[in-house]
Amino acid sequence: MGWSCVVARAVAFILMLGKISAFTSDIFAAGKSDKEILDNLLKNTRYDKRLLPPVDDPEFCCGLTSPNDSLAQNRVGFSSLRPRSHNRGVLTVNVSVLLLSLASPDESSLKYEVEFLLQQQWYDPRLRYSNQSHYDYLNAIHHHEDIWLPDTYFIMHGDFKDPIIPMHFALRIYRNGTINYLMRRHLILSCQGRLNIFPFDDPLCSFALESISYEQSAITYVWKNDEDTLRKSPSLTTLNAYLIQNQTIPCPIKASWRGNYSCLRVDLIFTRDRSFYFTTVFIPGIILVTSSFITFWLEWNAVPARVMIGVTTMLNFFTTSNGFRSTLPVVSNLTAMNVWDGVCMCFIYASLLEFVCVNYVGRKRPLHNVVYRPGENPVTQGDKKRESTGAADLVSCTACTGPPGSCTHTANNGGVSEPCFVQVRKKEPPHPIRVAKTIDVIARITFPTAYAVFLIFFFIHYKAFS
Repeated sequence: MGWSCVVARAVAFILMLGKISAFTSDIFAAGKSDKEILDNLLKNTRYDKRLLPPVDDPEFCCGLTSPNDSLAQNRVGFSSLRPRSHNRGVLTVNVSVLLLSLASPDESSLKYEVEFLLQQQWYDPRLRYSNQSHYDYLNAIHHHEDIWLPDTYFIMHGDFKDPIIPMHFALRIYRNGTINYLMRRHLILSCQGRLNIFPFDDPLCSFALESISYEQSAITYVWKNDEDTLRKSPSLTTLNAYLIQNQTIPCPIKASWRGNYSCLRVDLIFTRDRSFYFTTVFIPGIILVTSSFITFWLEWNAVPARVMIGVTTMLNFFTTSNGFRSTLPVVSNLTAMNVWDGVCMCFIYASLLEFVCVNYVGRKRPLHNVVYRPGENPVTQGDKKRESTGAADLVSCTACTGPPGSCTHTANNGGVSEPCFVQVRKKEPPHPIRVAKTIDVIARITFPTAYAVFLIFFFIHYKAFS
């Protein structure tokens, strides 16, 4: 009785295996379409999308290789790099990013639009299919709702672009059970920039991705082939976005109230077009400030010319700075542009005040009584007047004896020496016109020198050249 029962069970088992073999060979026959194969692979009786793919091969990593299917890896063209070992039971999702386009709304914005292709690759042994099929991979784009997919979401400071319609993605299943999931994403990133040195800062834009529900003990994200930089499309387009550096790194380990989740981060470092600011802000500002210094080479009494130059340069600088200031990011701290505008306006205003002082000093009446004759230089005429009046006050003494300040001199007729006193005349102040011209001469040297020192300090301190 016992032996007959065992034999009956063995026969039934063999018949069942034969039916399964016939059924399987019929599924993966050469004439079957990828839709028919997928319909059989994804039947509810053999596949449940609510469950994580079983990790039955601890040496398999990142969907790159499978020791059980070396032939399939060569046909598909996967990398032959030696896989890294991970803990048994942890599903590894391999991630790579391909940049498609970069854009910024305007030059002074801290928002950058990034469009890229996100590729995720993992291994699901439940979706292996036989080599009897002539398909190297199955196109499962119409079965994406029936397949387990990583619940990857983006951690970023920004927003999503308007939904992409139609939805662009690709889903492929390879012979060895490797799944390649490709999707197109468009993000608007709010970047971090050092606005205190704007426009010489390099904004840093970052976004990260991780699983929303599976902790690191269930799913681990890794960068494909340990890529440390993003791949760029040959047709990469940019608009007001100047990418100078990028890196792909794991997220820094930090405590999270949600738990321990595997996370990957992308850092994009941009720079601003400094030639734009030099041609539209700094060079015009230098020209206006140095133009205000021209008044120092004009005559002190050239009132219309000096007033016109001073007021015109002041108004032009106000117009230029206000028109550009409206496009700058609004911040409460002091920026390089604020320093530039403030110092340049101070130099222009100081040159205007210098003219006012020179004109005021030059028009003052001299302290001594000098009658000016038409056609003569009042400065030289005053000098001649002082020389003529001062000559009579001087007395030539020979031998001086007695108390200080007294001396004797011999008369022309050989008489007795008579006492005399030296008359000392007080030095008169310089003529106002001469003072005005001296102020102009000093300003010709001090103003350009001080402005040159400011330019050197400004561009070195804010690292304008890098």
